[in-house]
Amino acid sequence: MNPTPSRERICLLTGGGYPYRRDALGGWCRTLVEGLRRFRFELLTVTDRELPSAPAYPLPFNVGSARAIALGRDPARAERRRGPAPGGAAEAATLLCKGLLGDETPVTAQFTDGLRRIARLCPPSAGDDHADPLAALPLADALLEAWRQRQAGAGGGIPPLPRLSVRDARTAATLLRHAMRALAVPLPEVELVHCVGGTTPLLTALAGRWRTGTPLLLTEARAAVPRQRPAEDRLSVGVRTVLRRFRTSVARIGYAEAELIAPLSTYHHGWALEHGAQPTRLVQVPAGVDPREYPGAAEPTESPTVVWAGSGGPDSGLGLVLDAFTEVAAAIPGVVLHLVGVTAAHEEHCAEQIERTGLGRAVRLHPLPADPRDRYTVGQVVAHVPGPADPPYRLVEAMMSGRAVVGVDVGPAAETIGDTGVLVPTGDPSELAIAIVGLLRAPGRRRALGDAARQRALTHFTVDRVVRVYGALYTDLAAPPPATAFELALTVPAPRIATPATVRWLTRETS
Repeated sequence: MNPTPSRERICLLTGGGYPYRRDALGGWCRTLVEGLRRFRFELLTVTDRELPSAPAYPLPFNVGSARAIALGRDPARAERRRGPAPGGAAEAATLLCKGLLGDETPVTAQFTDGLRRIARLCPPSAGDDHADPLAALPLADALLEAWRQRQAGAGGGIPPLPRLSVRDARTAATLLRHAMRALAVPLPEVELVHCVGGTTPLLTALAGRWRTGTPLLLTEARAAVPRQRPAEDRLSVGVRTVLRRFRTSVARIGYAEAELIAPLSTYHHGWALEHGAQPTRLVQVPAGVDPREYPGAAEPTESPTVVWAGSGGPDSGLGLVLDAFTEVAAAIPGVVLHLVGVTAAHEEHCAEQIERTGLGRAVRLHPLPADPRDRYTVGQVVAHVPGPADPPYRLVEAMMSGRAVVGVDVGPAAETIGDTGVLVPTGDPSELAIAIVGLLRAPGRRRALGDAARQRALTHFTVDRVVRVYGALYTDLAAPPPATAFELALTVPAPRIATPATVRWLTRETS
């Protein structure tokens, strides 16, 4: 019998995954929500991508609501709604930009103060019928002035910045305004905000925390925050510098503001420490999957097969996989590559990339199967080439499925797979191809690696551990304070043992 959800409400705040997209991060969030049914979840997605039409996963009974907010991209509409600059806008923009170009270690007080002031200028849920307070924020002028001051003070160990033209400043200002629209997204009334994702949802979480003081739990699940996105290749070096610094600074504020930070790996743990997180606030919780969903199966024997799992988008690692498989196909006639989990939105992109490589029928596209048992067992070797924003969730799935894995040595891949797979340098399709061919030609070795990988996953990466630890963290941060204790005057005082303190009350006394 399912337990009744508790009164503690958790806002699970993401940037476009669960419950709307069946990607690696969405699968991790689904595991959390369905495993912690004693909590009531309010799901909030804040994204700058296309708004999903409907959830991709069925919602369990402990989900109270699921909302998706898309940040608009219509500059003409924003211009029509532009009103006079609110009081304090110029000062807020100046502080933000000066802090943006200051020392990144740690985040400057100027940037934090500027972002907080801008958040105050953005009332929650302003709506389309109101003037956008960010439209009149003089960011371009503030950027140019801060840039000029920084360049004038360059020297003495301060590296110079690239050139920033007036046009660049206006472009960067438009992109920053768009990103900071997330500050106006209202949070549901909850006892805890659990933010999982990148800059956009974190801005919403920070603004909500500054308004209401709601505790914040931050899960660092993705790769390095200031990564360059594929769509930004056409931007100038100056504009990309502004965006990188902005994302890094927002991440640093998140680390400073969160009550607890739960990285998925030692890699993410080190990244958070390097960017200002306090060691006492870090609780490392590795990814985990349900062994019953990935029981493993005998290898297919019809032909040599390779599996890659991913969305198939431009930022998913697909290009490197196809380049490597071109060499694999030349070395082993009849080999087949299965692309599993390709989303409908990226099927056309996948088809174009396959045509580019001339692989034809050697590549099979599969939408994400309803039954995860079939996801990796269609192949003999799994090629783990993640996108730069993917957590190590798919790697754990492949290991639990009992398949030999060849992966690129990026992020937490090495610590996750240990000595139960083969790692190659990132960005080298030839090395990836050589490793895949080697395993396809050595059935004994790949089966031994597959068995070892499953045993490692069963030991370190099961879902019950994830659920147990996050249940304790939620209770620690979201539960109401303990009942007031009353001292009684007794003739013979009873012995007392003090309960050790945690962040709040992680260990609770039971009667």
